[in-house]
Amino acid sequence: MSQPIVIDTNVALDLFVFDDERARPLMSGLARGDWHWLATPDMREELARVLSYAHILARLSFYDLQADAVLTQFDAHAHLVAVPDKASVTCRDPDDQKFIDLAVAHRCILLSKDKAVLTMKKRLAALQVQVAASLAALPLAAG
Repeated sequence: MSQPIVIDTNVALDLFVFDDERARPLMSGLARGDWHWLATPDMREELARVLSYAHILARLSFYDLQADAVLTQFDAHAHLVAVPDKASVTCRDPDDQKFIDLAVAHRCILLSKDKAVLTMKKRLAALQVQVAASLAALPLAAG
């Protein structure tokens, strides 16, 4: 049975743009079906917006990638679900709240490199959400 997971935009960029070696186990697990990536339409829209930032466009060009190809990868791996109610905890960064809300609603792993999210580890653990910057930082990683 696959493990539900929420992946923030920076980790998605590591997967599909930067080919970060720390993200490779996640990519392998997604391909094998170990992970069930949950996302909302707002998360996809955020990724599309970020892909238009000048510094990201430069990286896309460097890696000979197109934004549409990155979004196609997102669509192939992420399972869109309804936007959940707001969680009982609030992130200092409102842009990250959507990832927290979804992870809390599904009591699943949240992969995020955002400091505002990472500082909430204990509060989110009390809500049955594991938070980590990469799979390697998790005590139980699939694969």
